[in-house]
Amino acid sequence: MNKKKVVVTGLGLITPVGSTVKDYWNSLLEGRSGVKRIQCFDPSKFSSQIAAEVLDFDPSEYLNPKEARKTDRFVQFAIAAAKKAATDSKLNLDAEDRNRIGVIIGSGIGGLHTVEAEYGKYIERGPEKGPSKISPFLIPMLIANMASGQVSIYLKVKGPNTAVVTACASGNHAIGDAFRIIQRSEANAMIAGGSEAAITIMGFGGFCSLRALSKRNDEPERASRPFDKDRDGFVMGEGAGVVILEELEHALKRDANIYCEIIGYGMSGDAYHMTAPDPEGDGAIRCMKICIDDAGLKPEDVDYINAHGTSTIYNDKVETLAIKKVFGEHAHKLAISSTKSVTGHLLGAAGGAETIACALAIKQDIAPPTINLENPDPECDLDYVPNKPRHMKINVVLSNSLGFGGHNATLAFKKYTS
Repeated sequence: MNKKKVVVTGLGLITPVGSTVKDYWNSLLEGRSGVKRIQCFDPSKFSSQIAAEVLDFDPSEYLNPKEARKTDRFVQFAIAAAKKAATDSKLNLDAEDRNRIGVIIGSGIGGLHTVEAEYGKYIERGPEKGPSKISPFLIPMLIANMASGQVSIYLKVKGPNTAVVTACASGNHAIGDAFRIIQRSEANAMIAGGSEAAITIMGFGGFCSLRALSKRNDEPERASRPFDKDRDGFVMGEGAGVVILEELEHALKRDANIYCEIIGYGMSGDAYHMTAPDPEGDGAIRCMKICIDDAGLKPEDVDYINAHGTSTIYNDKVETLAIKKVFGEHAHKLAISSTKSVTGHLLGAAGGAETIACALAIKQDIAPPTINLENPDPECDLDYVPNKPRHMKINVVLSNSLGFGGHNATLAFKKYTS
């Protein structure tokens, strides 16, 4: 099959460290953490009391009040990020064949805010009167595919439309699947990424019960510390990251600004455990190798890896091991960083936001740092670009996302040259 070339032409996001591309990128480079004590509910009874919340989001900037009441926060994030990405791409939808533009936006959890609010009404009214208070919009507000569905409705695009639910790999899988659709010439452009808004009492409490979250409550901004010996868990975040992918010739015809080319996609399953990675890194190894082969690369062609890098004991150690096994001696020459050290872990939105970090790293030849890396773990002994950004030639980048359930997704990007 003659595969079409695919490029990234638009970026849009909502994050705890900025909801413009400029603010987000500057926060990454300056190491300005978005982690604070939780404000959306009282966390005092929880073992962890910190998260990376989006504190300045106003849905009325993107939706009218009636529409906002009928959409969960994760859908609002997705609509906002998609509109921003479309604007950034300067894609004139009125001049396009809308049947040839599609949407894939992933979410690991979906409408948890809606579930809790509606169940709260039921409990408050009791079993006799409670059912009458359940909103008829409950189901269409909570289902995870509604981010893709609503974005297609608001932007009036009618091409391939689906959703991905693969926990923390959702954003990467969504972008990878969109890449494949354009490669097969089934669409001219795709709106792709991830969105998540699960910082609720139940969502946060569930991760606390898993003992997955950092308890560094007295130093929130220093809590997310991937690859550091003193890491004690990840920091929950929220937001959305959405990109516009286009078939290269389509982008060139309209003289689009091209951030980078997407050239490879790999996915695999650990088949090991619900929440823990395979201790030998088998799934992550195969995923990266598949991606590298798909891109037509050699391991030594890769300059930078945006790591999954969650700041958990097992993930960081296993991801390091996997990188060593894939890249051999070249592993020690790679620049690797985890932008989750700044943003927290955006769960299903992580891959979307991190793809934007990769695109900007390539465009500007800067590797963003891993902040809070003060006491390196002896088992994490690669170059994680500690604490300060690095100006360097970046031609090829990999981005890893490794999710609960053993879902793995790796994307490859390279600098676009005409």
